[in-house]
Amino acid sequence: MHFLQCFRLKNNYSLIAKTNNLCYIIVAIEKRKVEDIMKIGIVGLPNVGKSTLFNAITNAGAECANYPFCTIEPNVGVVPVPDERLDNLAKMYNPQKVTHAVIEFVDIAGLVKGASKGEGLGNKFLSHIRETDAICEVVRCFEDSNIIHVDGSINPVRDIQTINLELIFADLETVEKRIDRSSKMIKADKKYQFELDTWKKVREALENGKMARSLDYSEEELEVIKDAFLLTMKPILYVANVSEEQLSDNNDANVKAVEEYAKQDKAEVIKLCVKIEEELSSLDGDDKKEMLEALGLEESGLDKVIKSSYDLLGLMSFLTAGEPEVRAWTIKKGTKAPQAAGKIHSDIERGFIRAEIVSYDDLIREGSMVAAKEKGLVRSEGKEYIMQDGDIVLFKFNV
Repeated sequence: MHFLQCFRLKNNYSLIAKTNNLCYIIVAIEKRKVEDIMKIGIVGLPNVGKSTLFNAITNAGAECANYPFCTIEPNVGVVPVPDERLDNLAKMYNPQKVTHAVIEFVDIAGLVKGASKGEGLGNKFLSHIRETDAICEVVRCFEDSNIIHVDGSINPVRDIQTINLELIFADLETVEKRIDRSSKMIKADKKYQFELDTWKKVREALENGKMARSLDYSEEELEVIKDAFLLTMKPILYVANVSEEQLSDNNDANVKAVEEYAKQDKAEVIKLCVKIEEELSSLDGDDKKEMLEALGLEESGLDKVIKSSYDLLGLMSFLTAGEPEVRAWTIKKGTKAPQAAGKIHSDIERGFIRAEIVSYDDLIREGSMVAAKEKGLVRSEGKEYIMQDGDIVLFKFNV
């Protein structure tokens, strides 16, 4: 490279190296597109620990109290995704800045039976969850006479079924409207027969108490239902909120019941004690590490929730690394190189030529980019390359 030059790409500045009309991205754009941030809705019955979990994840101080509907308007927090790879790259490059991938958590009002018919804050609950990309359902598995349970007893599977049934009822209403519309349209155009058949398939599953996501769909069927934003199509993660005593018990009956139920839903279960996580979230560095060791934990439950939520959304990260910045960029699994480049800037996608890529593991093992190149571990990939999690990338493009 003969010289460095600062180019202006639309409304953002990036440091670019330029040689023979090829541009190499070195520092990424400062602004993060809000619309690119995926949303996880934290849901559950009242008083199961949703807002306490939200507070621990975001340190946002959302209101918590021992009565139903303490959370009315949803609390929102943008959370960095823990990624030890960035910490290791920072040691290698000593950058001015380290930027993690982020996801958004939304603390949604507690739901009660009859929410789909407007009971409690049902209508608000359902409208707020419809705006999220996935669901994190908090389930109470601990006994505590000082904390009210809306149904008077602890039964986590019953609680899950209460919420799932309300989501099913709400979706049935949506599906019935789609069936009515397709039935009318088919009289004028037979092409709507496929659409009608698809909606009837979904209705049958819902009427049998199944979530819409439990079915297998063709690409054409997914195209039909995608704009209905069905609640039961959203991927789900269950969080079993336990007491400190239950945390070390791998055979707790309540947690086992949640895990068995989740298997049917092809969902993951994370066991944690929300109160402990809240305490852990207030600690830094050595104090946090010391408390985790005392509890016999390798990482906090919150980190597991955040990482699992990221994976639940079908997301992964590619990395850019240099002295100005080490950064994780969020993309959908299966994204090709030009579209990944577009996450940094649309001009880079438009002028994409190729991507120089080394895997994170190879770079760390060799100790430097120079050593990785000498071993032939830095690859040149074209437009059809499908990005892999942990790819460290230098995009070449022409603008």
